[in-house]
Amino acid sequence: MKEEKVPTEVVEEEIVKVEDVPEEVAAVIEKPAKPEALDSWQPKTELGRRVKAKEIVNIDEVISSGKKVLEAEIIDALLPNLEMELIMIGQAKGKFGGGQRRIFKQTQKKTAEGNSPSFTTMAVIGNKNGYVGLGMAGSKETVPARNKAVREAKLNLLKVMRGCGSWECGCGKPHSIPFKVTGRCGAIRVTLMPAPMGTGLCVEKECQKLLKLAGIKDVWSQTYGKTATKSNLIKACFRALAKLMTFKISDTVRGNLNIVEGALIEEPAKEENGKKQ
Repeated sequence: MKEEKVPTEVVEEEIVKVEDVPEEVAAVIEKPAKPEALDSWQPKTELGRRVKAKEIVNIDEVISSGKKVLEAEIIDALLPNLEMELIMIGQAKGKFGGGQRRIFKQTQKKTAEGNSPSFTTMAVIGNKNGYVGLGMAGSKETVPARNKAVREAKLNLLKVMRGCGSWECGCGKPHSIPFKVTGRCGAIRVTLMPAPMGTGLCVEKECQKLLKLAGIKDVWSQTYGKTATKSNLIKACFRALAKLMTFKISDTVRGNLNIVEGALIEEPAKEENGKKQ
């Protein structure tokens, strides 16, 4: 008997709709599918038309201009190597009061016609090289909620400042952050501090996903407030990263702390006497 092949889209939709999503499955980073509509994309904004005409080929030009990005296709065209990960924000309570984290938070509204459920999800995108975005959206179904969250994350993309700001480390590589910074959302405060190389991401598990996609490898942290509210915790961490770009830094300090804004461009190996070093 011949085996019937199940379409990929159907399988993906069924996996997302499963309520008891294992934590190992939900934590896997997946690359968003390349938008097939880029060739037939009809920009509606002046910024989109300039990107479509290839007058703007660098994402730094868009961010430095201060113009608000209103089309997700702009990010797809300038940063095609983005990765996506979903944040565990929902919780399902068991018989004995225990709970399991879920990537979707479900709520229900009581109406005359019956219960009207809605799903909320939070998505993080980044290229692991200085660019990260965060988005949160809701819908009546899980798949549209995820797609809307990914689109919102693209529109909220920001450039991250990295450096080697720990006094215990003098490696000269931008593996951490240059200085201590604090972000706040609601009653939650998240403080990120530079750490020496090899420390790792000493921060809450869901915040690790955000920092990892931003390209930060080592950091220490302190959290205050009701950190069980994961959505506010992630937003506070995201605002801490955004706050890094608001400081004015002299060229001397920038050189001492090896500060890099955005992508780190690796220099090619120098050739000497016709041989690579």
